[in-house]
Amino acid sequence: MVYVTASTDPTQQHVYSISLAGGEPMKLTADPGNHAFSFGSQAAVFLHSYSLADGRTGTRVCRADGRPVGELKSVAEEPPLPKLELLTVGRRAFRAAIIRPRSWAAGARYPVIVHVYGGPHALTVNSSPRSSVLQQWLADQGFIIVSLDGRGTPRRGREWERAIKNNLIDIPLQDQVDGLQALGEKHREMDLGRVGITGWSFGGYFSAMAAMRRPDIYKAAVAGAPVCDFRDYDTHYTERYMGLPDENQSGYKAANVVTYCKDLSVPLLIIHGTADDNVYFLHSLKMTEALFRAGKKFEFLPLAGFTHMVPDPAVTVRLNSRIAAFFKEHLGEPRAVPEKERK
Repeated sequence: MVYVTASTDPTQQHVYSISLAGGEPMKLTADPGNHAFSFGSQAAVFLHSYSLADGRTGTRVCRADGRPVGELKSVAEEPPLPKLELLTVGRRAFRAAIIRPRSWAAGARYPVIVHVYGGPHALTVNSSPRSSVLQQWLADQGFIIVSLDGRGTPRRGREWERAIKNNLIDIPLQDQVDGLQALGEKHREMDLGRVGITGWSFGGYFSAMAAMRRPDIYKAAVAGAPVCDFRDYDTHYTERYMGLPDENQSGYKAANVVTYCKDLSVPLLIIHGTADDNVYFLHSLKMTEALFRAGKKFEFLPLAGFTHMVPDPAVTVRLNSRIAAFFKEHLGEPRAVPEKERK
């Protein structure tokens, strides 16, 4: 027997069992949301962890056939659930999510912040509201937060996922723009003249590229722990998508942030841990040097001693407060719309 996670809906993940003798897969989880599992060494039981669309989360112990044995209780504080709206937009049926401020009121137009990843292996749109607690906090500062999963992301089939072969940015960036514009046509409370973009790791790379290549769309950007030049990144990761640098010179140039640093014309905040052991601090140094040499203005926030993530609660609070203040400064506050213009 083989156990796998799979789904016909890319915003969800379920657990299935498949007999090696043949036959149809058996779905072992039913509640809408995201499910995962971990087996014991004897395969007699497994841990079933879940984060559901209705906000419930937990971990239960199950027998190999899926029958529950008991629940592992959590005493963690329960956060208020985000106001998450899932949509399908655009001619390519992009999965999208919108999070509005809890104080949202009709008759106003809000600046928009795109929360992006945009790279292989990861999705930003899923049916578990618990994964969007931080995005709800940012929305409550006076923004509408948008997430979109374009081509290159998983769970949409082979052709969809392989669209980024030899170039990690051109197609995903266009998909983000197309999806955002499709959302803006349906939701007039989104002010597409005031759009920011933020992300971490590949999302930080994506945000920097969006600011430099599409300033007509993105008016401010925060790039956290960004890759700058994929020739300086993990070859095991990079070369499965980009091939060898000598055999794909045009692709590596197109995917290199330095290629476009001369074009930066909107505010950009770059954040990076000095001890990052995944995306080395070197990446942000190369980016800032290229921007400096091109005479461009930017902000740079090095996080002394931090690696790729920020586990310190106090620093997390300061970091996200800084990001919110950056977007407030450059995108502004919600604006009331005269009644005659509300259509």
